[in-house]
Formats: sequence, C-alpha cells, structure tokens
Amino acid sequence: MAAVMAPARKPAGGRTGRKKAAQFTVGASRNWGSIATFAAVTMIAVGIIGWGAWAVYRPGSVGYGWQTRVAQIDGVADYRAGKELARDHVEGVQTYNPTPAVGGAHNGIWQRCTGEVYDAAIPNEHAAHSLEHGAVWITYREGMPDDQVATLAAKVQGREYMLMSPVPGLPTAVSLQAWGYQLAVEDVADPRIDDFIGALRVNATMEPGAICSGGSTATGTTPLTPEQAQKLTEQGN
Repeated sequence: MAAVMAPARKPAGGRTGRKKAAQFTVGASRNWGSIATFAAVTMIAVGIIGWGAWAVYRPGSVGYGWQTRVAQIDGVADYRAGKELARDHVEGVQTYNPTPAVGGAHNGIWQRCTGEVYDAAIPNEHAAHSLEHGAVWITYREGMPDDQVATLAAKVQGREYMLMSPVPGLPTAVSLQAWGYQLAVEDVADPRIDDFIGALRVNATMEPGAICSGGSTATGTTPLTPEQAQKLTEQGN
C-alpha cells in the first residue's frame, strides 16, 4: 500500500515562513531644539554687534567722525573747505578775515587756553595760535549782562583747550572759533554752542599734542613784541 504523506503545516497565524523585509527610515529626524538654540544665539550676537556699532558711530559719540558732526551743526562757517589756512609765525598786528580770527598767520606765542576766562579783549594773533593747538575760543559782545557771561564762562572754566574773552563791537552776541571754523549765535543758551565745542575742541588742531599751558595771559589787542615773546620763550612758555 502506498504511503500517504501528511500535508505540510503552515506557520501559526496563517503566514508563510518568509523573512520580514528590513525597514529603512528616509531622512533622519532633525534635532529642532539644537537648531532653535543656535538661531537664538546667532540673533543675540548680531544684535550685540549692531548695538555696539550704533553706540560707536551714532551722532555725538566719540567714534563718530568730528568733521561729520560739525557739518551737521546749522550755521557753522567752514573756512577750511578747499583751502589751507596760513600757519606762519609772524610779528606785529595782522589783519584777519573773518574776525575774531579762525586761523591764519599768527604770533609765535599762543594765548593760554587752559580754561581761562579773560575779562578784556585779547590779541587775535595769540588766540589764532591757540586755535592751531586745538582750542575753542568763545567770544562775546563786550557789555553782555553778567548772568549771560557766567553761563558762557561755565563752559570754559577749568577745561583744557578752552578760552573766552569779550570783543568790542562784536556783531553777534556770541561767536565761537576753532581752527578754520566759526559759529555766530544770539543766545547763550543756544544748544549749538555745546555741539560746536564737543565736535571741535582738540579735534580741529593742526598740531596734535600741542599744549595750551604756558603762553601769554596778557589782554589788549596788541600782540607781544619780539622782545616780549623772546622773554616768554626763555621762561619755557
């Protein structure tokens, strides 16, 4: 009798014995937390750099170019534009245009400009030399009320590279001079006065590092004679 073969058994669950195909993930999931952190740090860094640049170059800051600052002050006359003012040392009385002087040939002795408030006129020839050193010279119309003179004096007293004096017949109440620049105003409270000082004091110098101590403290409109100038020079001024 022929043998009877038993039918092959199927795996439990009715499935065949094939291997399960391996599954692969296409494109691994991103670490969004790390990306967000990096983006935040980058934005903060950019903000800090931007703020720092603004702080340095904003109008009125030390890093903001002084020529740009003075150009933004309404009413400033620029006598340096397109030309170079004479800087020779000369003797005797000189003629200046404009006056008070903003530069030009001048006496070999400067007017002391360490915050001096002179109560009488001083020679243009000495003041111009002070401007060459980087000083700002505030002049005011002779006969101005005392309280207004005091307002101006408070901007000068005790400050290096500043000096102040009255000028008989000055056409405006106040005139400010730096080397090659002038600003005329009618009100001692005009904010442009502080703007002018802030932009040009020291910065407008033609001799960086030149001192304001020493020099002449004489008043009057006549510059020192050669003999007087020589005496001051021998004294170390």
